Amino acid sequence: MKPASIGDNSQNITLRVETRLFNSLTKYAKQTSWRRSLNVPAGCTIADLVARLGLPEREIFLVLKNGRDVSTGLVGAHVNLNATVSDGDVIAFSGPVPYSYGYGAPVV
Repeated sequence: MKPASIGDNSQNITLRVETRLFNSLTKYAKQTSWRRSLNVPAGCTIADLVARLGLPEREIFLVLKNGRDVSTGLVGAHVNLNATVSDGDVIAFSGPVPYSYGYGAPVV
């Protein structure tokens, strides 16, 4: 993870974030809990977290940053992988929920 362009004095700064996995993504927690605290470098992005957790991008249906959707459109649209995280953020990753739009169910 390389720090984003946030200043020359940021190379030694680490942030503490919490990640949570839901629905079909819990299987990627492996031996750890679905809830995990991580120390990450300043400038860390959602893409960096996805890589660190070993999540396949195509299976991510929803990402919430402190309870707010991080996507460019409707639920299931492309997630903004370039969004940076801040100290204390809670980042939740979810796969599609059964019987939802993500599984091909019609939206009424």
